[in-house]
Amino acid sequence: MRDYYHTLYTEENEGLVEPDAFMEILLRGTFQEQELLDALITRRSENWKLERMPVVDRNLLRLAAFELLRTETPAAVVIDEAIELARRFSGEEAARFVNGVLDAMRKGDEIVNRAERAGADS
Repeated sequence: MRDYYHTLYTEENEGLVEPDAFMEILLRGTFQEQELLDALITRRSENWKLERMPVVDRNLLRLAAFELLRTETPAAVVIDEAIELARRFSGEEAARFVNGVLDAMRKGDEIVNRAERAGADS
């Protein structure tokens, strides 16, 4: 991970970027749970095979699915951020696709976001 932060160095920054613990949790967790995440995405992405999805969209869905499943971040925030990233790096059609898949996950029984589960327990 340290090597990644060194690649972000620029003369304008005049220093190294500080490590981001949450980003590292997302990255490591997504990698470790990729098989589970891929199964969840496949279940909710009607008429789309995972391997036929554009790489950017597939990886955004993996990251967002992990965040929905394993963090305290509210589902609405996760989905909004994923949509914005899809829009920025893949396009408007991808943003709609990512929204549809993640919303289906949120509404489905396989992912209950921790933040929403905590609210229901109160």
